[in-house]
Amino acid sequence: MGIKSTNGSSFKLTTIAVLFLIIGLLAGIIIGLNLPSILLSFQPEEDETSFLRVEGVSSDDDPFLGSPEAPVTIIEFSDFECPFCKRFFDGTLKDIITNYVDTGKVKYVLRDFPISDIHPKAEIAAEAANCANEQNKYWEFHDILFENQEDWVSGNTTVEFKKYVSTLGLNEEQFNLCLKSGKYVDEIMNDIQDGLDAGVQGTPTFYINGVKVAGAQMYPIFKQVIDQELEE
Repeated sequence: MGIKSTNGSSFKLTTIAVLFLIIGLLAGIIIGLNLPSILLSFQPEEDETSFLRVEGVSSDDDPFLGSPEAPVTIIEFSDFECPFCKRFFDGTLKDIITNYVDTGKVKYVLRDFPISDIHPKAEIAAEAANCANEQNKYWEFHDILFENQEDWVSGNTTVEFKKYVSTLGLNEEQFNLCLKSGKYVDEIMNDIQDGLDAGVQGTPTFYINGVKVAGAQMYPIFKQVIDQELEE
């Protein structure tokens, strides 16, 4: 009986191993190139809050709710297309407004941080909200964007925005000219840079008198930090 050669099998195994190695290397390169986007889209779990204080986080001249003299300032870096930002809007924000903003204890500021790599319509939404601000309807447009997030994200953004302009009674021609001009792009880019300088890695991220709270945390987390700041 002759002995069967194993050379063919060994060659096949070596080839497969080389192919897997090449695939692994390519995957590593792709992940490396996309790492900034991966980091920016990362959302901490509910208990991953460090409460580190960051100095020098500016409100800039961005829209705010509440008294400008409030003892506590919350600065949120937000993305209108971000589902976690919507979750915060749908729940926690309302409690913060009722218990702290409306009572004069908190000034709540919103700064734009559209993550265009994963949310391609977020920047135009931020521009639209700023254009609505020219007609003193920023917060109304802010609310309608989050309330109807799925519609304008999955549908025709121009058509949906036109509906919101009509609903809010905005001057359509003025709004369209503003949006077409791109006049708020630099303002949004400034917000993004300030956010990066402050250590923002995903949305939403909050600074409560400088105390960083990352992610769409539940109301008790915010209450804990706000009450602590009010006591100081």
